[in-house]
Parts: sequence; C-alpha cells; structure tokens
Amino acid sequence: MRLLLDTHIFLWYITGDERLAVDGRRAVEDSDAVYLSVVSLWEVTIKFQLGKLPLPDPPHPWLRLQREEHGIESLPLDENSVARLPFLEKHHRDPFDRMLVCQALEHDLHIVTADAVLSKYPVKLLSVR
Repeated sequence: MRLLLDTHIFLWYITGDERLAVDGRRAVEDSDAVYLSVVSLWEVTIKFQLGKLPLPDPPHPWLRLQREEHGIESLPLDENSVARLPFLEKHHRDPFDRMLVCQALEHDLHIVTADAVLSKYPVKLLSVR
C-alpha cells in the first residue's frame, strides 16, 4: 500500500504523539511507500508563521530533516493534481486537505488521516480514528 500522510498524521508520527494509534503507526511503518506532500509543508509553515502551530525548531529545514529521518518521501505538487481541483466537491473547507485529495486521486495513494470529512471524497482512506 502507498500512503499519503495528512499533515496532522505526519506531525503525530514524527513526534510520537499518542493520538496516532499503534495500528496507524504500524501501517505507516509497513507500507510500500509513504509520502508527505509539499502542500503539508506549506500548511505547517503558514500555521507556524501565524503562531498557531508551535514547533521545536523553525519549519525549514526541520520538516525536511524529520521527513528524511523517518523514511518519508516528498510528493511535489504537480499540474495534473491541481487540474483535478475544479472537479472536486467542496465537502472540506480546508484548501490544503482538498489538494491532498487531488494528489491522492492522481497518484493512486491512500490518505492516512483522522479527519472524517475526507471520507466524503472518492479517495482511498486509512482512517486512524
């Protein structure tokens, strides 16, 4: 299985947060490939700059180093994924999450998330709720 981590899942995973259940952690560790979208890096950086997300160090290079240390691959934002956006229902108000859905659809990835709203999209999910 190829996984795309929702932003909060990545943060929970790298910090050992207990909100990521053992089964969710194991799924990430046992998957064929795990990706973190640059969209998530963008989201974290914005929230950090606004003072809404404390981090132990500034987002860059800390996020990249954490991603690499945990064996997670970077998923760039590509034109085909962006082209899916106008056709995606607006179930979710968060533009970052909608773009993750587009990327998962384009690249045939399962999204690992605790966000129940994402289940309204025609995307493969690995829910960790």
